[in-house]
Amino acid sequence: MKIIFLYFIYKMKKAAYLLIILFSNLLYSQNKSIDSLKTFNYKDLKNKFYTYYDNDKAIESKSIAKYYLKKARKEKNNGEVAEGYILIHLNENFPNALKYLDSLSLLSKNKQTSISAAKIYTLKGNLYYKYDNLKASLNNYILGLKYARIQNNQALIDANNINIAYLNCYMGKNEDAAKTFRHYLYNVKNSEFDRNQMRVNLINCYIEINKLDSADVLIQEGLNSQFAHKNKYSINQYLYLSGRANLKQKKYKDAIAELSKAYHYFSSVNDNTTNYALFYIGKSYAGLKDKEKAVQNFITLDANLQKTKFTSFPEIREAYTYLIDYYKDKSDKERQLYYIERFLTVDKKLDEQFKYLSTELPKKYDTPNLLQEKESIINDLQNRKMILNVSIGFLSVILVLLSFLYSRSKKRERQHRKIAQDLINSVEMKSFKTQQTEPIIIPSSAIIQTEIETEDKTVKTTPEDITQFILKELETFENKELFLKKGITSASLAKSIKTNTTYLSEVINTQKGKNFATYLNDLRIDYALNRLIKDKKFRSYKLLAIAEELGYNNEQSFSLAFKKKTGITLSVYIKEIEKSNNL
Repeated sequence: MKIIFLYFIYKMKKAAYLLIILFSNLLYSQNKSIDSLKTFNYKDLKNKFYTYYDNDKAIESKSIAKYYLKKARKEKNNGEVAEGYILIHLNENFPNALKYLDSLSLLSKNKQTSISAAKIYTLKGNLYYKYDNLKASLNNYILGLKYARIQNNQALIDANNINIAYLNCYMGKNEDAAKTFRHYLYNVKNSEFDRNQMRVNLINCYIEINKLDSADVLIQEGLNSQFAHKNKYSINQYLYLSGRANLKQKKYKDAIAELSKAYHYFSSVNDNTTNYALFYIGKSYAGLKDKEKAVQNFITLDANLQKTKFTSFPEIREAYTYLIDYYKDKSDKERQLYYIERFLTVDKKLDEQFKYLSTELPKKYDTPNLLQEKESIINDLQNRKMILNVSIGFLSVILVLLSFLYSRSKKRERQHRKIAQDLINSVEMKSFKTQQTEPIIIPSSAIIQTEIETEDKTVKTTPEDITQFILKELETFENKELFLKKGITSASLAKSIKTNTTYLSEVINTQKGKNFATYLNDLRIDYALNRLIKDKKFRSYKLLAIAEELGYNNEQSFSLAFKKKTGITLSVYIKEIEKSNNL
């Protein structure tokens, strides 16, 4: 035992000796490294910093930034101290990075440096963006853009336009973001690094808006670029994007292979793309109907989100709804409740940062429904029997309600079909000439209550000869189907028949029994009712095309006019025509 003990002490002493040697060597190499930096000027140091920083060599770039700031302070060079703050904040955690930018702002306010307010706001926007505070990020970018325009600083105007495009992309405005990235990729001369970033973000937008061929071309271009060949981060960005494009095309196995490679890399460098990769790997397994692996990835994603506090991508809701449904099917109330709690926590933060997206809450698990379901589950865990009885009663009410709604829907459908059939019969009973010169009689079943458009006690002011003249012109207007022309107004029609709007309106009101708008709509709808029966090709047109043929500016105004006059929708009318033709 004594020999063993002495041997152990000997080994410990030897280990301590080795540690002393290693530590001495480390100090020596560090001092040697710092001594070697003394030969560089500020410009060289900055270039060396960005060479390391752009290639993910954080230790080396951080060492240079510290030396840069120390050198500037020692030489009392405030301009370079400011540059040192900029360099050093890039590798710091959020609180420290913000302190350095606040120090930079203080130097600027005291006019001890030429660093502009525009640049400081831009840097702060980048910092908030990096640490998932998109609201603060956007506020700073807007201020940065404002001051850059005041100072006519094109470089910072461009930088903030691009930064706001990043946020647009995050917030789902991918068409707008794509325009910006495309402009800066193809029309502005950029560094290799900036060009690569424009390409990556444009690919992301193309994937979101389903321009997958364009995305694939840019992915291949990026993978073959010199920048990607010497930059692992960039290669894995393109792998990640390629995986997402494959997922969009339902090539789930290819997507999993590429996304998994990207995930292993990004997780090794603690990059937030890890979370995105996990999410899309989970979606790919869900596409393959492999629920177990999908759930496994979503659970890992949730654990990462809690650890990193990163939540800012709205799609994350899908992961939680998937987990909630999964454990609901498994009758695992505890886990279902847990993931509802997690969903609500994440959803709250997302809602704070994406206010205008609040209308796009998940259809299946929107916040109010989840809160209600949460209460139901808690009560169920406390008293299953009571909730079971309540649930049966609730389902009974739902069934009764659904039955009532179904019955009412069927009744309304029969009424609409009857109206359509009456309309068809009314139109078919008339000759072609009559259809062109006389209005179609709408069956009584189609009459709906509208506002009174004329008054019974109208004082006539139009001379009789002018009345007859206007009626004759209106007959021509109807026979020649001039009412199909777009943009007709009472003023334009009055001008074309060489009268004034007062006389025209009065004649239409007294002789036609309706105001001008109703008169014009009735002519157009009567024409449509007739032509839809006679013209099979016209029936095949899309709603917008039919509306434009009839002189309407958009499909909504046509649909409203058709429903107001006939009491049914266009689709019901066409459906009944097709049925009668097939008999």
